[in-house]
Amino acid sequence: MVKGLVIGIIVGIAICVGVTYYYFASGMAPVAVSDPLMPFERRLANMALEAHIDKQHVGQPPITADEANLMAGANVYKRNCAECHGLPGHPSDNVNMMFPKPTQLFKGKGVTDDPPAVSYWKSANGIRLSGMPSFKKNLSDTQLWQVSLLVAHGNDVPEPVRNDLLAATESQPSTVNQADEKTPEGKRSGGARSK
Repeated sequence: MVKGLVIGIIVGIAICVGVTYYYFASGMAPVAVSDPLMPFERRLANMALEAHIDKQHVGQPPITADEANLMAGANVYKRNCAECHGLPGHPSDNVNMMFPKPTQLFKGKGVTDDPPAVSYWKSANGIRLSGMPSFKKNLSDTQLWQVSLLVAHGNDVPEPVRNDLLAATESQPSTVNQADEKTPEGKRSGGARSK
């Protein structure tokens, strides 16, 4: 009886592994940006990400969320984050070209959802298979905390910081329109902006 149960469990596991392998190897799994989500994809990915970040024990910011740090965070954000995550009143043109869609950090949910430690971890380490890069080699620890504090306090930043971010929306060209522009030599531009 026990031997049959064990064999049944092993066969059941082998069938599940085989079906999963076939699903991915046969090209049936969604891989394009426009494909629908796989069952439980978002839930499993978020569960794994949250558990991994919790396991890291990042801790509290070593700097304060004063105007100077928030302004410095705004400068880091404009150079490194706005292209995907948008600016106040100006969502990113990239939002519909990526999967998963990058959170628009100054529009509705997304600004104050994560504590600074979570945003710090995401900015420093990036998120695999999402388009979110790791900035720990390009930004200092202080810069990572400054931008994380900005994002955490995005709804209530001081007026000069908000004005600085709003001024960036006026000078930010549209990435979609850039792809259609021609260079002086008559060649098409690639539509990509350097960071």
